[in-house]
Amino acid sequence: MNYKFTIIVPVYNEEDNLERVEKELLHYTSIAKVPTKILFVNDGSKDKSQALIEAICERNEAFTFICFEHNRGLSAAIKAGFDYVDTELVGYIDSDLQTTPEDFNILLDYIGDYDLVTGVRSNRKDSFVKNMSSKIANGIRRAFTKDGMDDTGCPLKVIKSDYAKRIPMFKGLHRFLPAMILLQEGKIIQVPVRHFPRIAGKANFGLWNRLLGPLMDCFAYLWMKKKYINYTVSKKHL
Repeated sequence: MNYKFTIIVPVYNEEDNLERVEKELLHYTSIAKVPTKILFVNDGSKDKSQALIEAICERNEAFTFICFEHNRGLSAAIKAGFDYVDTELVGYIDSDLQTTPEDFNILLDYIGDYDLVTGVRSNRKDSFVKNMSSKIANGIRRAFTKDGMDDTGCPLKVIKSDYAKRIPMFKGLHRFLPAMILLQEGKIIQVPVRHFPRIAGKANFGLWNRLLGPLMDCFAYLWMKKKYINYTVSKKHL
C-alpha cells in the first residue's frame, strides 16, 4: 500500500495497554483519511511489551516496530521515529490512549495549510496536581518560545515529515516541537481534541518531569534557537 501517514507510538512498560492500542489503531487505519501505518518505538521496556509488539506486527501488515537496547526517554523515541518514517506525514500518540486515534482525522483536515497541527486536550481527565503543573509548565514554555501554543504536551500531533526530520532533537525537546517548526519558518496551529482517563499502566512522568524539567529545557531551547541553522536551496544540480 502507498502509505502517506505514519503514527509513531512510543512504548515504555505498557504491556497492560498494548492490546487496546492494537485494537484502537487497527480500527483507525480502516477509517483514516489517508493510508496510514503504525511504528512502535519500544524505549527499552523491561516488561513483556516487546513480545506483544512483535506479535501485533506479525499479524498486522500496517504495523512495524523498532526497539531500543536501553531506555532513552520520550524525546529519543520520537526522534528515532522521525528518523525511520518514510511517509510524507508523521504523527504520534501515547500508548496510554488518553487521546484517541480517531482525532487524527481532525488534525489531518488542517495539515494541507500547516506544517504542524497539534491537539489541545479538552476537559482533561487528569489529577488536579497534574493539570496544574502542566498548565504552569506550558505558561513558562510559552513565555520563552512565543509559540502561542497552550498544550504542547498533548500526545496527538501531525507534522510534515520534511520538517520533522530537520528538528535537532535533544532530551526534553518533544515539548518544543511547535517552536522548532517555527524556527524553520513553518506554520503551526492547535486544534481541540478529546481526552480520556488512563485505564491501565502507569504514568512515567512525575512532578519534576512536568514542571521543573521543562523549565530547564527552556534554557536549552534558547541556546538552540540562537545557534539554529536554517537555509533554503533555490537551485540544485546533483
